[in-house]
Amino acid sequence: MTARRLLRIVRRWLTLLVLAAVLVAAAWTAFQLVTGIQYERDTESLRGADLAVSQTPDSGITNLALFGVDADNDGTRRSDCIMVLSIDGGRGKVKITSLMRDSRVEIDGHGESKLNHSYSYGGPALAIRTINQNFDLNIEHFVQVDFSQMANLIGAIGGVEIDVKENEIRELNKFIGEYCRAAGAPECPVEQPGLQMLNGIQAMSYGRIRKGGTGDDWGRVERQGVVLEAMFDRVRGLSIPELIQLAPKMLKYVTSDLSLAQIAGLAVSALRHGMPEIEHGRIPTDGNWQYGGSQDQYIVFDIEQAAQQLSDYIYNDVPLAS
Repeated sequence: MTARRLLRIVRRWLTLLVLAAVLVAAAWTAFQLVTGIQYERDTESLRGADLAVSQTPDSGITNLALFGVDADNDGTRRSDCIMVLSIDGGRGKVKITSLMRDSRVEIDGHGESKLNHSYSYGGPALAIRTINQNFDLNIEHFVQVDFSQMANLIGAIGGVEIDVKENEIRELNKFIGEYCRAAGAPECPVEQPGLQMLNGIQAMSYGRIRKGGTGDDWGRVERQGVVLEAMFDRVRGLSIPELIQLAPKMLKYVTSDLSLAQIAGLAVSALRHGMPEIEHGRIPTDGNWQYGGSQDQYIVFDIEQAAQQLSDYIYNDVPLAS
């Protein structure tokens, strides 16, 4: 054997040893991250529940229910933010569709009522069943964040950049002192309009604005979309190792029935082609709804038409009309 050939063999083995060491180190780091994650998994809310899952084409797209929840003074939990989160790994997209909370829908055992009442009546299981039955979807899992968790979640990524309008400041600051005291944080009112970095409490307060001439629930849904897109922009430039490091900080502020393995699988699907695009839509779409009920308390629209629009948006990549 010549010295040159021996050197090539030694180099190959050294390369293999280095790669093996890197893989072992990566596996050990991943193990430490996973075992160290503080994650609230809800294994009871959907246990044995009939979610009325609709049959849909095998598209490789996963739909989840996303609930933003709060509690009334009597402790009753309600979901004021209801979204469908669609992970489309094939197209490299994540689509978030807001469902208006006051939409008039049929709720099993309760007749016609507002969509957000389904969560109050039966938690995530009845809320998912209601979404599936009315919009012909196949949701089997949920992700839930309460508003204090949302503030922490935004704080974990270092805040978000938001363009605050002049007419939004008063409503944004109306309860911010209360939120800060509840979190044990210094008061942090937003003092001027314009593009600026908001901390978690400020951004959460911004996403809850709906009164004082700021667009009612329609404006609030738009602002929630702005916050979500700003969160995504904040992490868009992170590398995969940085995302892995960030995940444990974020997951501890989330409740879901998904296991960590399932969450990891969805993350792999979403990142298959690199950082995915994020899109935000809304049902009902503009021009296809009206107020109804004895006190105009409902948002009324053609449910079948909306279900078809939502299906086309999720599966056929047809934009929702604005």
